[in-house]
Amino acid sequence: MTTQPRWKVLLAEDDSDDAFFFFDFLHNRPDVDLLPSVTNGVEVIDYLNSALQSGALPDVIVLDQNMPKLSGKETLQSIRANQRFQDIAVAIYSTYVGPQLTEECLLLGASLVETKPVTKEGYNKMMDSILGVVK
Repeated sequence: MTTQPRWKVLLAEDDSDDAFFFFDFLHNRPDVDLLPSVTNGVEVIDYLNSALQSGALPDVIVLDQNMPKLSGKETLQSIRANQRFQDIAVAIYSTYVGPQLTEECLLLGASLVETKPVTKEGYNKMMDSILGVVK
């Protein structure tokens, strides 16, 4: 019997309600290990540097675009500037995702740019899309 891979997912979300929905809707997925969330881009970079030392980098990072300290796009730039983080899939999500943000983030190396889902099905579809990039 083959075991399905489990992907380590880090969420960066400053809105506690959105973080709650993300965890509530995705915590039972057999293919996802949800790491403790962070609330801004600086915490993402700190988390990655710490995880690099322990060898426990996430496979996927989901970044809210509108975070304090560093936006999702700015955090993406910092992640992609470090060679050691190149293999991590990064998704940007936001309440509104326009064509300009999508194009800019994809050019910077985002794996996916999505509008924030509002239903369990939407979160699962988004995660399917993200995991489709890393599989």
